[in-house]
Amino acid sequence: MMLASFRLAFLCFATIASVVAGEDVLTAYTAPGAFPTSVYKSYWNDPTGTSAQPQPVISDPATHSVFLEILTDPANFPKNDTVDPHPLPTPLQPTQLLQQAIGQIKSVASNPMLDTCAKCQSSFTIAKMLVLAAPEQGPLLAEAICVYLNFSSTCYNEYSELALGSVFTQVVALGDMGGYDGQLICARLLNLCPVPATVPLNMTAWFEKPKPNPLPPPKKPSGERLKVLHVSDIHIDPRYATGYEANCTTSLCCRENVWNAASPDHVVLPAPRYGSYLCDTPMSLMLAAMQAIPVLTETEGTGFNFSLFTGDLTAHDPDNQYSRAFVEQAQVVVYDLLKKYVGPAPVYATLGNHDTYVANVSSRLYEHVSSLWYHDGWLPTDSVEYAETHYAAYSVKRPDGLRIISLDTDILNYFSYVNATAPDPFGILSWITDELQDAEDAGERVWIIGHVISGWDGTQSQLNPTNLCSVDRYSPHVIANIFYGHNHEDQFTVFYANNATVMNQETALAVSWISPSLTPLTNLNSGFRMYEVDSATFEVLDAYTWISRVDEFPSLDNQTEIGPTYFLEYSAREAYGGNIPWGTNDPLNATWWHLVTEQMETNTTLGQTFRKYQSKSSVRAMPCNETCLTASICYMRSGSASLAYENCPRGYGST
Repeated sequence: MMLASFRLAFLCFATIASVVAGEDVLTAYTAPGAFPTSVYKSYWNDPTGTSAQPQPVISDPATHSVFLEILTDPANFPKNDTVDPHPLPTPLQPTQLLQQAIGQIKSVASNPMLDTCAKCQSSFTIAKMLVLAAPEQGPLLAEAICVYLNFSSTCYNEYSELALGSVFTQVVALGDMGGYDGQLICARLLNLCPVPATVPLNMTAWFEKPKPNPLPPPKKPSGERLKVLHVSDIHIDPRYATGYEANCTTSLCCRENVWNAASPDHVVLPAPRYGSYLCDTPMSLMLAAMQAIPVLTETEGTGFNFSLFTGDLTAHDPDNQYSRAFVEQAQVVVYDLLKKYVGPAPVYATLGNHDTYVANVSSRLYEHVSSLWYHDGWLPTDSVEYAETHYAAYSVKRPDGLRIISLDTDILNYFSYVNATAPDPFGILSWITDELQDAEDAGERVWIIGHVISGWDGTQSQLNPTNLCSVDRYSPHVIANIFYGHNHEDQFTVFYANNATVMNQETALAVSWISPSLTPLTNLNSGFRMYEVDSATFEVLDAYTWISRVDEFPSLDNQTEIGPTYFLEYSAREAYGGNIPWGTNDPLNATWWHLVTEQMETNTTLGQTFRKYQSKSSVRAMPCNETCLTASICYMRSGSASLAYENCPRGYGST
């Protein structure tokens, strides 16, 4: 009401004024042509001129000073004000930067305008700025965000500087958190982003020579069979505590420092002397297996022709409980037992993701493990020298003509999230390509051994590069077999030509054998495998798997008359080849395994048999329905992780 009254009064006044002005005020005024110089006492230029504007000298009555001529000089514009202060925020101490980062991440996390992917990558970008400015604050940030988002009940144990915190800090500092690297981390580790598109490997000039066409004639079988042991994922636990909680709520069970949350003061399931389903391998089980191996494989007194150990010899301790000395002690114990019980022939070993002290991976670790391989007589000097400086990777040519190439696939773990679009950041693919080319030129067959698998269900390895070029280029005439561990379960995958654009028996090129584990973790029986191998072609003619039933271990306590029983679970040829027209001495190669997958498509009983053996016939194995069987067959045909991720149903990779 008041505003309306004011407007009305103003309009009335304006009307009256208009009338008066119309009667008495002149309608025009012409100013003098000369500038009124009397307005100012002095000028920087001639104010009477007509070619430039007058520049009066201005004095500040408050400071009694004269403003400089340059301030209004039309011929001299300043670039920057270098006299007056331009205030910046006060520098913060590292601990203050940490609090700011935590606050900003909390703000991002609670911003309703952002989706989960944007929140995740924005948070990692904030973290990157912090760890670049104050690296020591990185682990503290990881702990704080772990607590804030309730990721874990043991955030310090998992993310302190003494655990994964230091690794987190390095990866965040080095990676492109706002780009591909950050999205991949948010997708694969946190499930907060869509998985970014995989990047095809640029094959231009990758190979020194094209693939021979036609391929050289295959080597003729000798008819002589070699015996080769394959042991994986031993996970020996020197801290195993008999009688303590075997059904703990968190972490590795059968330890004195764990309990069941429902009964923290009383043991629910006492740890048996020989192991349990949620525990790693006690020394008693390790020795029982070592004693059984030569008897069951009929190698007492002779030993194997050679053996494979595809990694993971330490227990699944939380990262904060690891140390370099702990890892090195486990290396000495396991390698010494392998030499005593499966020798005297070499054991060709590769490193697993639990065989490196992740918080302090250094050249000393590679030097130590390589020196053990030399000390045990498993590798020659040149292979050891290479392994010492190349992540424990090596290539060795055996006297019988077989070349064995061992890869440290563990470096393709956390640090592979740095510069993830690069197909070969550690030079592994380039190196193995060179080794395979040398083998092709020399007419050699090759076995490749590694720990972390390249395919199966796509959950255990990185998705780049999308095409495992070396397998396609050098199979089937050079690469005879590939051997992995890591999954603890009994599995295999087939590699096909042209990145598996067509999957049939003609395009099947190579097979990877994924070994069952000696450790029962998780919910599995204990097992090991032996291959019968032709001594000229180095093709596998049969594979025998022995297991020990973990559910029977409690009955072996409180007596010393008998220990665990290992028994033959199955022969691969007998279990899967009954309906495949295959000669007695024909190899169990990629073609044969593809035919097995075709049989499983029409014979669900055969598929269920595979799932049973996948768990080493564990009583705790989960049932597998039709969708599960379809997914399993898809995994078998996925030698590359990206193929499984793109083509297969998810969630059925483990039993």
